[in-house]
Amino acid sequence: MTEKRDYYDVLGISRNASDGDITKAFRSLARKYHPDKNPDDAEAEKKFKEVQEAFAILSNKDERRKYDTFGHSGPGSSPFGPGGFQGVNISLDDLFGGGFDGIFNQFFGSSRGRRRTKGDDLMYRHTVPFQVAMDGSEDEIEIEVLRKCNDCQGTGSMDPSGVRVCPNCEGRGRIERLERLGPFTQRSVSDCPSCNGSGKLISDPCKSCNGQGRSNQTKRVKFTIPPGVSSGVRLRMREYGGAPASDDGIPGDLYIEIEIQRHPWFERDSADLLMGLPVGFSDLALGTKIEIPHIDGENLVVKIGAGSQPGDTIEIRGRGLPLQGSKRRGSVMIVLKLDMPRKLSRDEKKRISSLSDILGSDHDGIEERIRDEAKKRRN
Repeated sequence: MTEKRDYYDVLGISRNASDGDITKAFRSLARKYHPDKNPDDAEAEKKFKEVQEAFAILSNKDERRKYDTFGHSGPGSSPFGPGGFQGVNISLDDLFGGGFDGIFNQFFGSSRGRRRTKGDDLMYRHTVPFQVAMDGSEDEIEIEVLRKCNDCQGTGSMDPSGVRVCPNCEGRGRIERLERLGPFTQRSVSDCPSCNGSGKLISDPCKSCNGQGRSNQTKRVKFTIPPGVSSGVRLRMREYGGAPASDDGIPGDLYIEIEIQRHPWFERDSADLLMGLPVGFSDLALGTKIEIPHIDGENLVVKIGAGSQPGDTIEIRGRGLPLQGSKRRGSVMIVLKLDMPRKLSRDEKKRISSLSDILGSDHDGIEERIRDEAKKRRN
């Protein structure tokens, strides 16, 4: 099991850092590793959670004092409960505007208050034409999502007077137990069994949602796909997921995973487009210019030089896909292929045979040409 890093090292601060120093360091690192800025980076997500945990401890005076005394091996259980630290949903707007202040109080000294819950995250896969990788698009999907029940307005009761505060947890949704372990006292916090963590009891449950306050509903979601997008990219729609179980909770997030359809002739390598171009012998020998339609709306002009060989590659810069987040574009890489006819008429065979001295090869000098070709590859 990997040993936890020192919280001060995680935030890059000294042990006598002020509260302002702690907040400043947290804000900077949280922006750097935020999942919205690093959607496909599992290591960044891990560091974001690590930075959150360090800030949660060091920004709380009592927990910081315990940590300074005992380190990670302090008496009792984890201050975050049996499951350990699970992270907190903080938006980039919160980090820039300071809205995260006090958000970690749910862990310390606030077990007497209600837990702020989050709804379920959802994942949808969305397939788009290859053209979207060039142009981007404004798109829309229809999803089934757990939302606040319309019939009871999320109360879970047919009659608003049928909802009362759970007496077992006094509306907090959680109960706390203190247990003695030798000379130490261990605190454990869990969902209230009487109200299943909701903090309320319902005498007349809503028939539409069975007293849950939430029901499956159809919802249309509009979103923007940026140019240069690739298959596997996940767009995060904050708070478009499932509704939370508690009134003061926040909805989960919706993740839309993009799948790009294949193009009839282009293969993709990041922002570069690769294709094979079949041409005749005369095109290679004498050179030519070929125009083909392109996905940026302007024909692609391919200039083949005289004496070109099958397998030669022509690069057309700046005509590939956009680089995400940039105005630059990749290249189109064209590999020349010799287009040999599958069947020849008798007349065509005679005409080719009459040119065999020009088109054919000297078998007597084949070994020398093989050596020359090998030298070209090495160089």
